[in-house]
Amino acid sequence: MTDEPETSQTRMARLILALRSQGVTDPRVLEAIERTPRELFTPDLFKERAFEDSALPIACGQTISQPFIVGLMTQALTLGPRDRVLEIGTGSGYQTAILSRLARLVYTVERYRTLMREAEERFKTLGLTNVITRFGDGGEGWAEQAPFDRILVTAAAPEEPRTLLAQLKPNGVLVAPIGKGPVQSLRRYAGDGQGGFKVELLGDVRFVPLLDGVAREL
Repeated sequence: MTDEPETSQTRMARLILALRSQGVTDPRVLEAIERTPRELFTPDLFKERAFEDSALPIACGQTISQPFIVGLMTQALTLGPRDRVLEIGTGSGYQTAILSRLARLVYTVERYRTLMREAEERFKTLGLTNVITRFGDGGEGWAEQAPFDRILVTAAAPEEPRTLLAQLKPNGVLVAPIGKGPVQSLRRYAGDGQGGFKVELLGDVRFVPLLDGVAREL
């Protein structure tokens, strides 16, 4: 007698339990992850690994982040249903889709046109109508739409992202990996309402670097 293959629901349930055990406990964040089919954002070569708690390669030398890191960063934003969020680095669109289920509007910037177009198709497939995309330099943010309630950076900034912090509301929150090496520090910047920030360290992470400009793709 052979074991029956696991269903997607079973694999997702196991992933949610793993995230909860690691400290992702916000029920709204867990529900958003559960409702977002990670396999849709995963290249065909890695679809069997879509429910693993690990980062996976995507096009343009980028990655789809580990679900635990996605959950941790999303939870750290403390999103409200009326919030306007800026995301730096659309990538596959997986993190974007989760943000879209928790916020009123998500503005997302991507430097690779190929990734942006593929992500836009996935948003259409899922019926996500509150995501606004932009092809551009993420390090510059989106000044025309600022200030934002929340900002999430999904690539490692070499130093404190002052340009992005300037686009936050006074009591806003920015979450970003900071550092130049292969291991960076995940930091949460919470505005104090008077132009300053309380900085909280959330642990060590590994992200691709935040690069200047837009990519030239052949």
